[in-house]
Amino acid sequence: MASKLLEQIKLAELTKRKFHQSPAAWEDQTLYFMMLDRFSDGKEDGYRDIHGNPVSGKTPLYQNEDNGNGVKTEADTRLWRETGQKWVGGTLKGLTSKLGYLKRLGITAVWVSPVFKQVSFKETYHGYGVQNFLEVDPHFGTKDDLKQMVRVAHENGIYVILDIILNHSGDVFRYRPKFCCCRKGENSFPCWNGTQFEVQGFNNAYGEPVIEFKPVTSDKEAGVWPNGAIWPKEFQQPEIFSRKGAIKNWEHYPEYLEGDFFELKDLMLGTGDVDHYQDYPALRALIDVYKYWIAEADLDGFRIDTVKHMDPGAVRYFAGAIHEFAQSLGKEKFYLIGEVVGERRHAFHILEITGIDAALGIADIPDKLEQMVKGYQNPIEYFNNFRNSLLVDKESHTWFNNKVVTMFNDHDNIRQGDYKSRFCADEEGARQVLNALALNVTTLGIPCIYYGTEQGFDGHGSDDRYIREAMFGGGFGAFCSKERHFFNEDTFVYRELAEILQIRKEKIPLRRGRQYLRPISGDGVNFGLPEMVGGRIHSIIPWSRVFSNKEILVLINTDYQNSKTAWVTVDNSLHRAGDRMRCIYSSQDKSRIGQEVTVEERNEKSVKITAPACEFAIYE
Repeated sequence: MASKLLEQIKLAELTKRKFHQSPAAWEDQTLYFMMLDRFSDGKEDGYRDIHGNPVSGKTPLYQNEDNGNGVKTEADTRLWRETGQKWVGGTLKGLTSKLGYLKRLGITAVWVSPVFKQVSFKETYHGYGVQNFLEVDPHFGTKDDLKQMVRVAHENGIYVILDIILNHSGDVFRYRPKFCCCRKGENSFPCWNGTQFEVQGFNNAYGEPVIEFKPVTSDKEAGVWPNGAIWPKEFQQPEIFSRKGAIKNWEHYPEYLEGDFFELKDLMLGTGDVDHYQDYPALRALIDVYKYWIAEADLDGFRIDTVKHMDPGAVRYFAGAIHEFAQSLGKEKFYLIGEVVGERRHAFHILEITGIDAALGIADIPDKLEQMVKGYQNPIEYFNNFRNSLLVDKESHTWFNNKVVTMFNDHDNIRQGDYKSRFCADEEGARQVLNALALNVTTLGIPCIYYGTEQGFDGHGSDDRYIREAMFGGGFGAFCSKERHFFNEDTFVYRELAEILQIRKEKIPLRRGRQYLRPISGDGVNFGLPEMVGGRIHSIIPWSRVFSNKEILVLINTDYQNSKTAWVTVDNSLHRAGDRMRCIYSSQDKSRIGQEVTVEERNEKSVKITAPACEFAIYE
C-alpha cells in the first residue's frame, strides 16, 4: 500500500533484518552508470542471462546494416528526434535481466538514475522531476522490482548506488507571476530576482494549478492522489519551497542556491554557515525519505545530484545522518558521491567540509583524459590532476584513490556547452575508445563507465538527448537506429575491456597503487616526459602503479596508424639491471602476452618496448 505520510513508514520494522555489507574499499570497484529509461526493457533477443544462457525476445541484435534505420525519411528523422525527448521504455526488470552482461564485463557496482515517481504530465524520463519521493515511477516498475534488482545484483557481486535528489522537486506547482522572462522549450517561468513569487496552486495530474497551495485536506479530489500536488504530505507545506523563480545566471550567488532548475522547484533545506546550520523541515523529511529507501531496498550508496546548488551545511547535515543510519545497519562504508562541478580545489573543499565520500564531475579530468588519448594534449596535464599539490594538501594515493569518481562520457557532458558528443562521435574516438576506457580504469580514482561506451555509442547533437541513446533500441536507438539492441558481448571493446577489468581485479597496484607518469627515450640516453610535437602526440605514453614493493607498468600508443618504440623508465629502487618484466595484456597483439623485456641500466632503469598502433598494454 502506498504511503502518503512519512509517519506511516515503520522504519524500525524495516531494519529488523540482515543487510548487505559495504565493500572493503570503494577504489576496488568499477562503476557503471545507466539512465534507466534508456538501458533495457527486457525484451531483447539473443542476449545472455545471468548464467550465460541465450534468451529469446522480440528485439534483434544491432548489425552494421541497421545504422540509420531510424532516420531513412524526413518523417522518420523527426519522429526519432522527438522520441529522444520522451519516455522510451527502460525498466527495473530490464536492468535485472542484464546484470549478467554487466558482471561478465567486470562491473562491480551499478549507479542507477533516479527511480522515484515523476510528475505525470511531463516527459521527465531522466528521473529528476520527482512528484512522490516514496514511490517508484510506474514507467520503471514497482518497489518489488527495485528490491529484486538489488537482490540479484548482490547475489552476483554487484553493489547498487541510487541517484537521489535533495535540491528540488518536479514541476509540482505554478507561479502567479506578473511577467515571465525564462523559457525552456514551450514553457516560460519567472526568473530569480531575489524575491519570492506568488503561487497559483499545486498542479493536478494534467498540469493545471487547481489544487490549493497548502497541505491537501481531501486527497480524494480528482487529480490530487496519486498524480497531483507532491507526496508524501510533509512536502505540501508552502515553506518547503524557495519560490524564487528559475536560475538565469548559474554562477551568481545566492541565485544558484535559491533558484529553480527551470521548471523543477527548489526546496528550502535550511540556513546558516556550515558550522552553524539550521535545518528546515524539507531537509529533515528528505533524510527520512532516503533512510527509508536504504532500508527498503538494501542500497549500498547514493549519488547526490547538484551538490553545487545546495548549502554546504545542508549537505553535511544529510551526510552525517545518512552515514549514521547506514552504519546502524552494518553498512560501514555506505558511499555518498556528490556531483561537485568545478576544479580540484573546490571539490576537495566540499568533500572536507561536508563529509560526503567522493566527488563526481571534477571538470578537468574528463576533458584532459579525452584529449590525451586522442593526442591533443600533453599527458602531464591529465596526470597532474592526481599529483600531490597545494590544491589538496594530500598524498595522491591517500585521497584521489577513493575520493574521486572518474569518467569521460556521461548523461550531461556539462563541460561541452550546448553541443553534446560522446567520445566516439569522431573517427579518432571510435578507434581509441578502448584506450580511453583502459586509461580510466587503470589510473587513480574510482572508475565509472557510462552505458553504451563499451559498445562504441557515437551520439552527438544539439542537446542532452543525443548522448542518451537507448541500449535496447526502442524508438531512439544508438547510431540513429530503432528497434535494435546493443547487448553484444562479442564486440572488440566489450571483450578487451572485460579482460582488462579482470586483470584490475587481480592486481592490487592497479586499484590502490601510487601513480607515476614515466619518462621515455628514443635513443636510450635522452629521457623526458612524452609531449606533443607539432600540436599532436603520436608516441607511447607509459605510467606506473606502485603498491608496496610491486610495480605494474601500463602504456598506450596514441598513434592509431603506426607502431612506436621507446625506452620506458621504471622504478629505480624496485628493479635491478637484468630483471625481466612480462607482458600480461596486449590489446592489439595477443602473441606478445607472456613475452618479456629486460630492465637495463641507462640514465635510469628502463625497458625497451615496441607498441603496435593504438596499443594498450600492461607489464609486470
